[in-house]
Amino acid sequence: MKNRVFVALIVSVVLALPAFAQQTGSTSQDQPAASQPIQSAPAAQTAPPPSTDQTSSMSSSQSVGATGKQPLQAETREGFWGRVNPFARKKYVQRQTQPIRDRVNELDELTSANTRMIKDTDSRAQQGIQLASAKANEADQHAIDAGNKAQAAQQTATQANTRLSTVEQVVGNIDQYKATTQTEIRFRPGQSVLSQNAKTALDDMATPLKSQRGYIIEVQGFSSGHGQTAIATSQKMADSVVRYLVLNHDIPVYRIYVVGMGNAPVPSANTAEEQPKTKRTSGGRVEISLLKNDLEQLASTSTAPNQPAPAK
Repeated sequence: MKNRVFVALIVSVVLALPAFAQQTGSTSQDQPAASQPIQSAPAAQTAPPPSTDQTSSMSSSQSVGATGKQPLQAETREGFWGRVNPFARKKYVQRQTQPIRDRVNELDELTSANTRMIKDTDSRAQQGIQLASAKANEADQHAIDAGNKAQAAQQTATQANTRLSTVEQVVGNIDQYKATTQTEIRFRPGQSVLSQNAKTALDDMATPLKSQRGYIIEVQGFSSGHGQTAIATSQKMADSVVRYLVLNHDIPVYRIYVVGMGNAPVPSANTAEEQPKTKRTSGGRVEISLLKNDLEQLASTSTAPNQPAPAK
């Protein structure tokens, strides 16, 4: 009987030890907080100025972590069982580890926020780079267009300068006519009617003139005889030629210059050693000379299509 009582007493003591140790640990944690005001009051009156080591320890204890809070402080008192309680209950362990879990959760949230901020910053940076690249490409295209326009303007200016030089040259030589073709029409003595051969010769000369500019036609009539009679006869033959050109080929009258020369002497070309001699007309004839200036060349240049500038 006594042995049973002794065994029961030992078992009850063993079972009571964890509860007593738990209470002792919690009491030891609460006692320093309660005893600090009592101990700090006389210490504030008599304590000497803190040393360098104490200042550094105080500054390190007041440092702020990544979450903006003070670092977790380890327990200074270990309790009955020390830092590791072999008989600690679940609530005690949870109560001890809860601050650590809270700090870990805060760090996870801070890390997630920083990650989102980094991604947002990178996205904005990429958008800025793409926008800058698009603006640079647009500026390059504008520069290329401006260069093409400048080249076209330079080419136009060069053409205008060339055109102006040509116009100045033509205007300076507007009254300088050069003989291109010459046709002679023969008449029977005392007649002023054109033969078929004469009409054919006039057609060959006047047909190409419908689309030309800058020309004049010089018509000179020559007739045998003397005095006013020869002049009148030569004028009639020249008038018949002019009438045919105006009515059949629509040659403007202001382009035709008519003169009746009568039996005026005509210079005759001989050899270079001899002096030029004159001869008189033995029958009726009309000389038609076609004279041109540079106006036709200017007109053909102005109507020519401009060649487009090569694309680059």
